[in-house]
Amino acid sequence: MISADPFKSGNPLPANTPDILDARFAIGDVVRHRIFDFRGVIYDIDPVFANSEEWYEAIPKDLQPPRNQPFYHLLAENADGSYVAYVSQQNLLSDDSGEPVGHPDVARLFQATDGGKYKLHSIHRH
Repeated sequence: MISADPFKSGNPLPANTPDILDARFAIGDVVRHRIFDFRGVIYDIDPVFANSEEWYEAIPKDLQPPRNQPFYHLLAENADGSYVAYVSQQNLLSDDSGEPVGHPDVARLFQATDGGKYKLHSIHRH
């Protein structure tokens, strides 16, 4: 069954997932892709790769990132529109532009703060 919630991957983390990895970014941070022209706000973090094998194999072999690093769920945008992205830590950089993220779901999950970051609405906190 496919989840109706676009923010839920439904894939469990591997049994040997470490409790803590070195995540460079946090929920609410605005980031941009190091290679491709898109940016977004982080709404979830997996400590290691936790998407489908099909998703991973769709990445060209020379661009496949190691799986044993944090992966980030983004409300992303580019010149063509808005979408949800799943990106490895090695492919993200801080976006210091101060520009708001125009994804239509940002307001549903976050409130903007000074400094170009976003804070989860209290109803979405763990």
